[in-house]
Amino acid sequence: MTGVSLPPIVLQSDRHLKWPAFDTLEWLLMLLCGVCLSGFTISTLIDVVTREAGYPLLWLQEVTTALFTYGVFVGSAVATRRNDHLFLSALTEKMTGNTRRFFEVFNRLVVLLVGVGMVVYGWQNFLTGFGSFRMPSMLPMSYLYIAIPLCGALVALFSLEQIVNGLRNGFQITVGDGVARDAGI
Repeated sequence: MTGVSLPPIVLQSDRHLKWPAFDTLEWLLMLLCGVCLSGFTISTLIDVVTREAGYPLLWLQEVTTALFTYGVFVGSAVATRRNDHLFLSALTEKMTGNTRRFFEVFNRLVVLLVGVGMVVYGWQNFLTGFGSFRMPSMLPMSYLYIAIPLCGALVALFSLEQIVNGLRNGFQITVGDGVARDAGI
């Protein structure tokens, strides 16, 4: 079997903070996020139309909620890898040397700890969700709650990836001319 070539997803300016082994995972997570949020939008539209037509589909609210929940938590994990949110960069952008290194690592450690908290407490929430059920399907709430620890594990993993690579390669980006510039990370 030949390897499938996915379109490049990582900007070259961000490559120094990322392991190529996770690029396919990031691509799949971005695809899943897009499918979930597109499905959420479409299911909401269908829900409104069927309600206005006088023929509501009650199960559609469950689908909408599940798509929104998974879209948000998968999107949070992807955004962590892409440095698109969860970071306080205004201060670190202006710093250099060991001071910048300390605050870049500190910021990512905070995010990593949030991810670990999501795993621990999300797992507890998942387990208690087997005692509550969605209507009208009677599915346990756990099918929604499992998104929390999964997101937390990915957030922690991607934060660890950036800490290790940032300590090895530096946190500033290098652009085409080879000059290190602030990334706004």
